[in-house]
Amino acid sequence: MLHVIFVVAIAAEAMTAALAAGRRRMDWFGVCVLAVVTALGGGTTRDTLLGHYPLSWVADPSLLLIASGAALVTIALARFMETLRWPFLILDALGLVVFTIIGCNVAIEMGQSPVIVIVAGMITGIAGGILRDVLCNDIPLVFSGELYATVSIVTGAIYYLGVIAGYPADVVTILAIVLGFTLRVLAILFNWSMPKFVYDKELR
Repeated sequence: MLHVIFVVAIAAEAMTAALAAGRRRMDWFGVCVLAVVTALGGGTTRDTLLGHYPLSWVADPSLLLIASGAALVTIALARFMETLRWPFLILDALGLVVFTIIGCNVAIEMGQSPVIVIVAGMITGIAGGILRDVLCNDIPLVFSGELYATVSIVTGAIYYLGVIAGYPADVVTILAIVLGFTLRVLAILFNWSMPKFVYDKELR
């Protein structure tokens, strides 16, 4: 189940990145590159930092094809994408929590400490979006008050605590997905956000 959701989330992330590329008037190659970086960048960053090899897309090259294919489908269906805003938001929320759990699993299997486990999950969940925004010359959404990284941290903490408590893996996975997904959807619906730091005085 987790793998199926993972593949769907990769496609969804790639499609949202393709739309961002279209808003920047990138060519088709740029669209595909941005889609792949967004969809697979979180896992790649995590694996590079933890020294976990081979990278996911090296071990399974079909992930590159899925991300690129989703980007090309987006190009073909771009005129209909505005009507699919909510489905994309839902898939993005689901992808965030699934990527987080997968990242936590990798760190747990490597015997990392609790803090690193949660950080690895967060990196997996949010780093792709950060790379997308940086390549598009935008301030990353996750740094702009959006309740996104927090959801990832909460999801990772719930998952890790369930695992070390010895609960069945399927139960812990479902619980973490449901709670993390619900928190993210509520944040979207009610516009919850992190407090912002505003400093506009000139230093003298």
